Amino acid sequence: MTALDPPREVLPTLAVPQWARLLEYAGVAEQVADGTWLYKPGDQAIDMILVEQGEVRVGTPPMFDEEQCIVVASFGPRQFTGELSLLTGQNAALGAQAGEGAVVRRLNPAALRRVMQQEPEISDLLLRTLIARRRYMQSGDGARSLELVGGAWSADALALRTYVARQQLAHTWNDADTPAGAAMLRAVGAEPTDLPIAITSSGVLLNTTAGLLAEHLGLSYRAPSDGRTVDLVVIGAGPAGLAAAVYGASEGLDTLVLEALAAGGQAAASSRIENYLGFTSGISGGELTARAAVQAEKFGARIASPCPVAKLNAHGDVVGLTLVDGTELTARAVVIATGARYRALPLERWMDFEGAGIYYAATQIEVRACAQNPVAVVGGANSAGQAALYLAENGSAVSLVVRGTDLRARMSAYLADRIVAHPDITVRTGTEVSSLYGADHLEEISLTDATGSGHGPAGDAGIGAHERVACSGLFCFIGAAPATEWLNGLAVDKDGFLRTDAQLLDEELGGTWTGLGRRPLPFETSEPRVFAAGDVRSGSMKRVAAAVGEGASAVSSVHQALGQ
Repeated sequence: MTALDPPREVLPTLAVPQWARLLEYAGVAEQVADGTWLYKPGDQAIDMILVEQGEVRVGTPPMFDEEQCIVVASFGPRQFTGELSLLTGQNAALGAQAGEGAVVRRLNPAALRRVMQQEPEISDLLLRTLIARRRYMQSGDGARSLELVGGAWSADALALRTYVARQQLAHTWNDADTPAGAAMLRAVGAEPTDLPIAITSSGVLLNTTAGLLAEHLGLSYRAPSDGRTVDLVVIGAGPAGLAAAVYGASEGLDTLVLEALAAGGQAAASSRIENYLGFTSGISGGELTARAAVQAEKFGARIASPCPVAKLNAHGDVVGLTLVDGTELTARAVVIATGARYRALPLERWMDFEGAGIYYAATQIEVRACAQNPVAVVGGANSAGQAALYLAENGSAVSLVVRGTDLRARMSAYLADRIVAHPDITVRTGTEVSSLYGADHLEEISLTDATGSGHGPAGDAGIGAHERVACSGLFCFIGAAPATEWLNGLAVDKDGFLRTDAQLLDEELGGTWTGLGRRPLPFETSEPRVFAAGDVRSGSMKRVAAAVGEGASAVSSVHQALGQ
């Protein structure tokens, strides 16, 4: 066996008074024989193991061959096992094995929740440690607990990698076209037609999707055994949905979050957010929403993804929800925070290149795919501007393609000034993308005058009526299509965004409202106890801070509605 020396924040030793308080929530002491498995990789609902005496080893697969076991960390007296999966409900990625002279106590998931709620000092220490351990796993041998293999230009592989990254799962990515990737295919007896593949300690998933992987890892929706009605279901885990989850759970509501793709929403596609209050140096959208998800889970909210909702049907005092797999559940109130999606351009072969050169996010995954080659960013708002800067700072020559003639019309002034000054960004205002070229991935695009003058666009770089340029990545940040296509019967505006409270007309409020004797509360839709927050709501300001405020405020109205 081999073991690394983790940093101190990964292996804290509790002070004697802290340890004594923690033991009050744990089970009885157990003396465990050397080599006994306390839990194995793939086990569900694992306990936190509190080590009173001796040693407990935690390691990566292949854990079942003692000679090949790689110890990620060893725990001694007044130390504890576990990482973020204790909060997320994920099945164990690593196994825990008793060492010589081990005496342990178990802290089950329900007891851990009580500790997080009732012991602020210990809760803070535990949370910091669980987060530090997940990061340690991501950068070390713990990443071998989940191996992904796929094609570099595969849309399916990109979707899988995006899900794993947004879930902050420790993993290793292997390009199937490299020697290492080919070797992994041979090792599991798979063919290129089986890609993408996920390899865990408990199985090999062929042609895997985010949904299949989530089911395998225990991150998909699990119906409660008692079939109870949930106090609050939040549909969507972007900034608005996560804020609603934090405030709902922290204020005592049994809260469930259902996210169709992966936590983060449109905000997670942003490489950097610099004008969010309190983050003076900026923060990536993915990091911001990942922190919010952990915060919600700390207070007891459950987050299931991918878990798209297919139907909403209010009846009596509950709101019924049907998932796409046919699963049904009920809630006393619902907050719809499904957000909006960037629109595609109506170009031939657009769908062919999605995930193979056309992207709707600018994160490290997409940047690596472009490998410092020329790219184009389409859009004139802050998301497009931040993407252009991020790509340029990572070595790509960037064309920022803006249909309008004024870069500052929809972009923050500080961001526009930075873009204009950057030597590797060419601003092409009054321009649009008109054609796409490439074999199995995008290689070139055509840029066309969008002003109607026939003499090229206005802006820093006039191009004439038509120009074909090299482009290994086209990043699209245009428009906003509300994610409301699954909803029926709720009042929407002409663009499909949900209308709420004062926006609703008397004729849109049915007899149910007469029986309630009130009009809709702030953020309440045309259906009682169904609320909308964030980008999906008509008239909302499309900013992260505004979405967070709306999610929190919607919960205030939820309390009023449920208090009737």
